[in-house]
This record gives sequence, structure tokens and C-alpha cells, in this order.
Amino acid sequence: MSVLPYYLAFLVPLSVIIGFHLGGLFNFFTPIFIFGLVPLLDFLVGINRKNPSGSQMEHLEQNWSFKLVPILFVPTQIALVIWGASVIGRSDLGVVAMMGFILSVGITTGGIGITISHELCHKRNLFEQTLGKILLLSVCYMHFHIEHLQGHHRNVATRHDPATARLGESFYAFYPRTVVGSFKSAWHTEANRLKKRGCNIWSVHNQMLQFAVLPLLFAAALSLAFGWMAAIYFFMQSIIGFTLLEIVNYLEHYGLEREEISPGKFEPVCDAHSWNASNRLTNYFLFKLQRHADHHMHPLRRYQTLRHFDDSPQLPTGYTGMIVLALLPYFWRKVMDPRVHAIRQNRKKPTAQLH
Repeated sequence: MSVLPYYLAFLVPLSVIIGFHLGGLFNFFTPIFIFGLVPLLDFLVGINRKNPSGSQMEHLEQNWSFKLVPILFVPTQIALVIWGASVIGRSDLGVVAMMGFILSVGITTGGIGITISHELCHKRNLFEQTLGKILLLSVCYMHFHIEHLQGHHRNVATRHDPATARLGESFYAFYPRTVVGSFKSAWHTEANRLKKRGCNIWSVHNQMLQFAVLPLLFAAALSLAFGWMAAIYFFMQSIIGFTLLEIVNYLEHYGLEREEISPGKFEPVCDAHSWNASNRLTNYFLFKLQRHADHHMHPLRRYQTLRHFDDSPQLPTGYTGMIVLALLPYFWRKVMDPRVHAIRQNRKKPTAQLH
């Protein structure tokens, strides 16, 4: 397995720069590239269901060339965000071109940046975790570090998880529920941690307060350097970025449920509780995030070693195509609801009938 295809992710920030230099409506080049060209290429390039062997898994896990790609994206994204602030503060783009530019930056920081942050935050070493938090700072969503690791992975595919979409729930209903619910859950988790340590919740030890202040300080620095519009740009691209994250959360577990085996106790997470996609190209762009079932079963596993499971629910397209579909509730339900019902019916059958 070669590490080179994963550098395709760097084409996304590059597309923002190209669009800006071409000018005008070309500032919309990034969304056209990601949600138009990539889904088409996904179809043409095809799928990959191949898994590494046992010996390959150990080699891949220790291979530093794979670890380096996400690490290199961190300074790339921070440079993009700062450069974007200078563009907004010092260039006369015009309203439409500015909208395209901010949308393009937000797609980069949310689509690639948060994906890489997710990869880094799951690691045990402080260096990679810190890099993951820096990426989250750049989209004003640092509480994701707490809620995803300590909330979502514990409660996924249950009614207790604000990031699991319910059958029949549109993205527009899911969005406020997950944004507010995830923040509240992260606050509750942090409050419990501080209580166990005997610390006051309204103190510098509260990570949630730190996570709220740090992006404000970053926005203030951008405003001082490039003018007040730079801060507006920063918050706007952040909203686009974390909205993109929540669309991905929406499609990753839509309608999937873990069985409640006793009051408040659910069956273990298995390969049936995440929607997966085997599209080769988007798995390169998204560091195999689409092999999501294996990620939930083995959260510490690095992206290059994530495995495909034939029994996992499969999305009809890669994430880029499904994101567009999620924004169209009628068509989303037409495509996805029958799949969810089929999965639920199949899981109800006795084991003997499944073979």
C-alpha cells in the first residue's frame, strides 16, 4: 500500500488558492470540485474492499510515512485560514466572490481538516492530540474533542447520542439537536471530570472554557492583523466547517440502532452500527473515514489499517455524494429509509435464517 494517494487531500486547499487567483466566480471552484467532480470520479475509479493482511497491519501501523500526512496538513490548514483572513481584509472580492471564497475555505477546514483532527485526536500521544485540537480551534469546535471521544463512541447508535440521526429525521432537524446536544454533553462530561478532581467548574482547569476562549483570541488576532472583516470571515468559515462535520455525522449512523439488552444497557458496538462506503477515491481524500464500522470497533486504529466489512451497511455513494443527498430530505428518505428498514428486518431474523 502506498502513502502517496493520501496526499490528494492537499488538492482541496490548493483548489481554494487556484479559485482565488482565477478570480470572480472561480472562487466557487472548491465546492464544484468536491461535490461535483469528486463524486463523478468516485464512480469512475471504482471501489476497494481489500483489507491488509495481519503482517501488513503491523507494518502499516508503525510506518511513519502514513503518520506524516495528517501532521503536515495541520500547518497547511492554519496557513490557509490566516491567508484567507488576509485576503478578506485586504482584497476587494465583491459579495458573491467573497461568499464563494469563504465557502471554499470552510469546505477545506471542515471536510479535510476536521477529518484529520478526528484521526489525530484518537491517538494516545500528546503531540498528535494537540495537533488535532489546533485544527478544531480553527473551526471553533474544540468541544468535539471531548464529546466525540467520551460521548459519541460510548453512546453511538442509541437515543443518548446527539450525533446519531434517527430514522425519518431530516438533516435540518438533526442539525440543531446535535450542535446543542453535543456541546451540552461535552460540558456535562467536563463538569464530572472536574468534580472528581475537586476543581471548581468556573476555573482555568475547565477545558470547555478554554475551548471557548481560544478561538475568540485567534479571531481577535486575525482582526488586529487584517481588520474586523477577518474575524467575520473566521467565524463564517468555522460555521461552514462544523456544519459539514455534522452532515457527515448525520449520514454515518442514520437510522441504525443498538439493541437495548437491559434498561440503559446496550449491545456492544459492532459492524452493523455504522454506514460505510468502499469508494476508493473518497477514502483517499478522507483517510478511510468511510470504513467507519472498523473505526468504532477499534477507535485507536490508524486510518491506513482500517478494514472493510462485507456485512456492514453500505452507502450507495461515497461521502461527497451522500452529503449533497442529505441536504435534500425527500430524496434522502427515498434512498436511505428502505435500506434502514431492510437492515432492521434482517437483524430480527433468527441466526439460522441468515445463512
